[in-house]
Amino acid sequence: MTEHSYDAADIKVLEFDAAVRKRPGMYFGVGPGNPKLPANMLCAVARHVLHPATRVAGEHSLHGLVEITGDSSFTMSMDQPHAWDVSGAPALGYFDSLLGPDWWLLAAAAALSGRVTVEMWCAGRGLRQVLTGIRPLTAPQEFHPSEGSGTRVSFAFDPAYVGPHFVLPTHLEDLDLHGPDCSESAGPGHVLIRDVRHGQVAQEVLHR
Repeated sequence: MTEHSYDAADIKVLEFDAAVRKRPGMYFGVGPGNPKLPANMLCAVARHVLHPATRVAGEHSLHGLVEITGDSSFTMSMDQPHAWDVSGAPALGYFDSLLGPDWWLLAAAAALSGRVTVEMWCAGRGLRQVLTGIRPLTAPQEFHPSEGSGTRVSFAFDPAYVGPHFVLPTHLEDLDLHGPDCSESAGPGHVLIRDVRHGQVAQEVLHR
């Protein structure tokens, strides 16, 4: 038997987006090419609204809307309360994008996307940024937001990665937005999932 000693040269550290694309099962429960991947990604993004990071909001407290706009595209919006710094802007996250570790599942979904648009607004100021995957094409740009505070992220998945058979689910009532680790009782929060693709009559299901 040949013994091999490992040193630093044997360790390859992947950046966040490369790690997601190599092993999506660590984030979405299934590997690339699995037909369950689109539904799992949609659920993961919606689940992050109901179960946000502790410093963002309490569990089951936010209100979200997920609109499926195509077989491989959807938009998620929520009334996230922002706590921007004294400069009046959010701290930048992965690769200087508006997506940071507080929303790591959104960032993981972005890593499998060809184009992502992120919008955040608070106290009358809005910032919009366009990404390829999770890497910015532009610095955050100002826009005039609606009232309140919130976040909206639009995903269009990368066909070169997910392939032509990557189709978001149509049976919205079967989606699990809580998962096995949810132990909180129902609260005021909810996620409305609405399917508006192909010009069909909108189908929508409310998940609490």
